[in-house]
Amino acid sequence: MLTISAHPLLDAIAFVTSFPAPLGDLPASEALRGLLSDKASAPFRPEFRPDDGVRSAVRDLLRHGGYKPTGRGKPASEYLLRAAESGALSPINAAVDACNAVSLHTGLPISVIDLDRAKPPLHVGVAPAGARYVFNASGQEIDLAGLLCVFDAEGPCANAVKDAQRTKTHAGTTRTLSVLWGSRALPGRAAEAAAWYRELLAGIGATTSDAPIVA
Repeated sequence: MLTISAHPLLDAIAFVTSFPAPLGDLPASEALRGLLSDKASAPFRPEFRPDDGVRSAVRDLLRHGGYKPTGRGKPASEYLLRAAESGALSPINAAVDACNAVSLHTGLPISVIDLDRAKPPLHVGVAPAGARYVFNASGQEIDLAGLLCVFDAEGPCANAVKDAQRTKTHAGTTRTLSVLWGSRALPGRAAEAAAWYRELLAGIGATTSDAPIVA
């Protein structure tokens, strides 16, 4: 169960994925790899491809709590587009590749959390002043003040910019929670993106189930 604090713009969708084997043992999916390009033909409604309106709506969503989604703090979906355009978007594992493909082609940031590393209860809210976490293996931190985040019992662990290192997927991951950071200014986009995302995961033998959301 995922509780979400009241927010005028957030249209979040969450689901749980169970993989048929640890991610380190799943064979590489050429279909997913092929989608890690901004020029790939994605089976997604053409009118839902990201544009300036989508980018603006996502930034407004993150800006609402006081966060500044620019520069190194821009939404992850913008980072993915730039990486794809330069040919630098590389496959990581089935869970992350599916997430990145959907985020790239829909313009919505998506968080993926290893459920066995996160400690319930889980909820979504705006991070307070002074909140920070390490987001990569080299120990770099992100200032989370004013940013919508997923929190577990130990504190914030994911958001639309950079997920926490402590709950990221790894070779032994078998269960994940995905959170699509949709905006009410983009009606229907998060739901359609989630449906396509779940189809991609089903294509590699994974099963998904709704994560109940309580407002």
